[in-house]
Amino acid sequence: MLDNVGAKISQFLNRRSVRYGLPFLLVVLGGSFGLREFAQLRYQFSRVSSVKPEEMKKLGVEMKKPGEVTLESEYEKIKKIDIDNWEQVRGPRPWEESTQ
Repeated sequence: MLDNVGAKISQFLNRRSVRYGLPFLLVVLGGSFGLREFAQLRYQFSRVSSVKPEEMKKLGVEMKKPGEVTLESEYEKIKKIDIDNWEQVRGPRPWEESTQ
């Protein structure tokens, strides 16, 4: 009886779906839980905070009023720019000396 149970277990473990499928499912499910924990650390220890307008004025940054900048006003600025006459200028590389 005991040999019969051992043989059945051995036969079950030697099946292809159990031999390759079970470790695959364990890796997929375990990886999912592991990634969840690492993603949670990202948000748990982020130190992003909003900057108040008073702090920005203290640092020298001037904010425009919300109604001052609109899509239409920006479009009018872009319409005034001449985009047909331009010259391609190659920027200096870090290892080259600047001639200008």
